[in-house]
Amino acid sequence: METVKHIKIKDYNYPLTDVRIAKYPLSERDHSKLLIYDKGEIKEDVFYNIAEYLPKNALMIFNNTKVIQARMHFRKDTGALIEVFLLEPYAPADYEQMFQTTSECSWLCLVGNLKKWKGQQLGREINIKGKDVFVKVDYEREHHTSHLIKFSWNNNEVSFAEILDAIGELPIPPYLNRETQESDKTTYQTVYSKIKGSVAAPTAGLHFTDNVLTSVSNYGIDLEEITLHVGAGTFKPVKSDEIGEHNMHSEFVCVHKSTIEKLLLHDGKAIAVGTTSVRTLESLYYVGLKLLKDKDLSEDELHVCQWEPYADDVKQVSAVKAIEQIREYMEEKNVNSIHFSTQIIIVPGYGYKIVKMLVTNFHQPQSTLLLLVSAFLHGDWKRVYDYALSHDFRFLSYGDSSLLIP
Repeated sequence: METVKHIKIKDYNYPLTDVRIAKYPLSERDHSKLLIYDKGEIKEDVFYNIAEYLPKNALMIFNNTKVIQARMHFRKDTGALIEVFLLEPYAPADYEQMFQTTSECSWLCLVGNLKKWKGQQLGREINIKGKDVFVKVDYEREHHTSHLIKFSWNNNEVSFAEILDAIGELPIPPYLNRETQESDKTTYQTVYSKIKGSVAAPTAGLHFTDNVLTSVSNYGIDLEEITLHVGAGTFKPVKSDEIGEHNMHSEFVCVHKSTIEKLLLHDGKAIAVGTTSVRTLESLYYVGLKLLKDKDLSEDELHVCQWEPYADDVKQVSAVKAIEQIREYMEEKNVNSIHFSTQIIIVPGYGYKIVKMLVTNFHQPQSTLLLLVSAFLHGDWKRVYDYALSHDFRFLSYGDSSLLIP
């Protein structure tokens, strides 16, 4: 583990100028360029042809999370503008329950212009379904690196989801250096997004259209969905010289029994669409290891810690055996889905257990996502990025895509 922690982040740098960053998506999302890395050979195509490069009878897994309008603005009587950025639900802690709440709720948030807030109650009047609703915002307390904020409103017929739709703003990535536009509400969501909870899109999926999904399915590929709610930590830069000093954020995961069954039918192997799907699938392996030791763990105890995969005493079993433990756990608990959180970090030195192919965009220099890609390609990330830079690929969230086959 110590060798892994001493990885120097400066070794994962490349020249990314502003002109390379795609500020807007293409008008047709499946017309983006596709870089194919196939066991060291690099070529390119158009994304809508991706099915041609996939092995028949494989399993492809998508993250069906939906980006919420997590950024809200409130103005004090003095005129000071306070920004409240939702990170994760606190009370109720369950995402589905949270969005159905009809009187009050609490979130862990980031707060912009906090010094100007000074703890005074903020308020904002809005009109929802023809009715006036007054939303009150109270600062509760600091909570680790975030703040606990309570929301309450005076209309029990209005849910928190409707309040967000009325006054929230979709939080597009900060590196786009522009305001959110109405079009982003569509283009910054995958076509298969369903479960509200993310503050950033799983952007590898933005290239898929219904036509592409149909072509992939017709090619004999099984399609399954998991849910990982992407947190703001996905944009957190690595500020330490060595990766061992970087703290990963936790993210909430939900995997259905049907996906577990499909993984077993495919010998514990999958094609992951996006790094969030990678983090979910690889975390499943370590959840299975925990259950091998103790089948009576609660969902809270299934949390996958940041450096867990690199511990010297990690027991190595097959992916199938680990996944079978999860199926047994679900059968014994009589549940159709498993919920846990993961803080996993994937860096060079990590051995992938479940993910065999990866669809992903081009990531920021010196980021944990670039380390994940390097680990997947056994260190050969630079050739991929050199090719993309020299062949006019577009970078980051609204940029082009790659299919990586190590």
